[in-house]
Amino acid sequence: MAQVLRLWRSLPLGRSAAPGPRLPTGAAGSREQCVLWRLRGAEVMGNPGAFKRSLLFSALSYLGFETYQVISQAAVVHAAAKVFKVEEILEQADYLYESGETEKLYQLLSQYKESEDAELLWRLARASRDLAQLSGTSEGEKKLLVYEALEYAKRALEKNESSFAAHKWYAICISDVGDYEGTKAKIANAYVIKEHFEKAIELNPKDATAIHLMGIWCYTFAEMPWYQRRIAQLLFATPPSSTYEEALGYFHRAEEVDPNFYSKNLLLLGKTYLKLHNKKLAAFWLTKAKDYPAHTEEDKQIQTEAAQLLTGFSDKN
Repeated sequence: MAQVLRLWRSLPLGRSAAPGPRLPTGAAGSREQCVLWRLRGAEVMGNPGAFKRSLLFSALSYLGFETYQVISQAAVVHAAAKVFKVEEILEQADYLYESGETEKLYQLLSQYKESEDAELLWRLARASRDLAQLSGTSEGEKKLLVYEALEYAKRALEKNESSFAAHKWYAICISDVGDYEGTKAKIANAYVIKEHFEKAIELNPKDATAIHLMGIWCYTFAEMPWYQRRIAQLLFATPPSSTYEEALGYFHRAEEVDPNFYSKNLLLLGKTYLKLHNKKLAAFWLTKAKDYPAHTEEDKQIQTEAAQLLTGFSDKN
């Protein structure tokens, strides 16, 4: 604006301004248009006030364009910085997750609970659920965290339906909430859970966890007690069902994708073989589960259960 004012002061106040340049005819427009342009040019150049206003308008337009460019560039820089910040947070979150720092991970991600980034939200759902699973978490806190996790997973899915992890954690969290809403609600959500696990596998066939969870779904309905089957028959024309063979297929597929990725997959391979009366293979997988390095509380619990099942073998023999 200071440049415009200096330009304004430097303009001549008399009527000695030189006549304006002639505009070409032809490609630029018709002869009548050129005459009109000349007349208007003469009017402006013959009138210092009009000329000054015209020049001021041009200068302001130029400065407006320059301002627009500066703002646009600033917006691009801000967006890039925001993306960089999200990536940095995700990197920190993944490091804490791999390190088993559940409480620190939850504290980090809960600062961004209002985020609209699906990658942040599904990680926050996972962190909330993991915190709920800790032995030091009270029953009241656990319930709050379970419902909180479901809300984050739901939002993650709304933000990005192409995220395999959002589908996976949404299904996990729906299943967890079923523990508080009763058997009927849990069975009612069975097809929804299965649908999202299958979608997660479709989006990422190399995600061993989603494949493992589909195996758990099959195992759960294969061993469903009669009274729960009765409830399922009341809720669905075709109630959900599965077999141990189907569950075994998913557990093996998960191991093929990522060998020894999860102690619980090893345990369930052993337990499924027990259900199928194959004690030799059951002992093989249960031994692997017992000897699996314990990084989490869950790993320790699985080691204990595997050892107890193996001891049961020895007692019977």
